Amino acid sequence: MTRRRVLLVSAVALAVLLTSGCSAGGFGGGEDSGGVAQPDIGVEAPTGDEGVAPRDDAQFGEDRLVDAPEERSVITTGRLALTVDDPVDSATDAVGIVAAAGGRVDSRSETPGTDLQPARATLVVRIPADDFEEVLADLRALGAVTSVQVDATDVTQERQDLDARIEALQTSVDRLLALLADADDTADLIAIESELTARQAELDGLRAQRDWLADQVDYSTLTVELLTEGVAPEAGPDDFWSGAAAGWEALVAFASGLLVVAGVLLPWLAVLVVIGAIVTGVVLLAVRATRRGRAQVPPGTPGPDDRA
Repeated sequence: MTRRRVLLVSAVALAVLLTSGCSAGGFGGGEDSGGVAQPDIGVEAPTGDEGVAPRDDAQFGEDRLVDAPEERSVITTGRLALTVDDPVDSATDAVGIVAAAGGRVDSRSETPGTDLQPARATLVVRIPADDFEEVLADLRALGAVTSVQVDATDVTQERQDLDARIEALQTSVDRLLALLADADDTADLIAIESELTARQAELDGLRAQRDWLADQVDYSTLTVELLTEGVAPEAGPDDFWSGAAAGWEALVAFASGLLVVAGVLLPWLAVLVVIGAIVTGVVLLAVRATRRGRAQVPPGTPGPDDRA
């Protein structure tokens, strides 16, 4: 009997524990904890707006994000092609527009117009990011827009990574400086100085990267191409007489080209003629000397073959 009582008491205790655990799970988890409805404890639910506690905005992150959005780092680059009357003068006007906005010119190239090629100018300018759209609109007004392209690259994550690495390295450098100030052993001093030099160099490199990235974010890059309208080719002949005139002009041009070639080759031809005359004279003299030698030999004189 004693053993049965012990087993019975244990089973009852286990059932009580399981029941209390299930009840706690039902009250604490709400609908997501098992779908058990909350019991009515005698408190009436408020109707309308009465009894509703005011919302604490500090407990909701979304409202804070909307009110104070995270600052993004964006690199903006663009390309603008314009058709203008005078690319060189328009390039000067473009430089003035950029300078008035606080920007700068990184590169500038100009090609004056000739009979063989039209005039053109190319500028690579840096514009403050906040004034990019305004300056772009002013540049578009310089001529007829041929093409325009603007690209934006978000580098917020890269900038945050650089800031974190710089902060960690700066902390490490400060710690090494403190160790260097307290070090007494020569070997320790050499080891600390070597490690400090390496980390300081890495820190300077990261700072240079951050400065370059910040410059790219603060100043947008725009390439401006200024072109002029090309000369339209003349229409081809469309009847017999115009064809004959075109053929005559082609013949005259061909003959003029031949005369130019002949004028270029004339000095070389004169030199070749002189050289040919000298060579011909030497050959003739050699032939005459051979004939005279044969004529002076008396008839009947045995030759080398006969003597042998």
